[in-house]
Amino acid sequence: MTSSKNGLKAIALIEAFKGLMSLVVGFGIHVLAGENLQKIAESIVSHAHLNPASHYPSVFIHAASSITDSNMTLIALGAIAYSLVRFVEAYGLWKAFVWTEWFALLSGAIYLPFEIYEIIFHPQILTICVFLLNVIVVCYMASVLYSKRQKQASSTSPP
Repeated sequence: MTSSKNGLKAIALIEAFKGLMSLVVGFGIHVLAGENLQKIAESIVSHAHLNPASHYPSVFIHAASSITDSNMTLIALGAIAYSLVRFVEAYGLWKAFVWTEWFALLSGAIYLPFEIYEIIFHPQILTICVFLLNVIVVCYMASVLYSKRQKQASSTSPP
């Protein structure tokens, strides 16, 4: 049972990290509101020594230039809402609440088809690593829930 709690705590830390990163993005977007995002995107591309005429840098620059202040506010609010969900999930996993175990299983599993699509059509090492981490989390959560169900069934069955 201790290893189960340690595993849940490890996943809770992953979820808290995701929430923290989302919060940083949300506040970063809020700080950038009113700025010339196209110039900032061009500066990032230049600083990274990327060719602004190539596909991905040009898509990035174009996307940055088309974001309005109201869209930035919505993106920032979405990032904050996402981070709150991740923090609640992390807290619930840390405390081993069963509903957050189910939530972690389902919220991880929902991304798998999209991650498989990305691996098939845009394979990158980071995409593969995220997919593998997500598969580990989903499988672990499924095993935790299954073992709890087995334990519950054995304790309620007649001798």
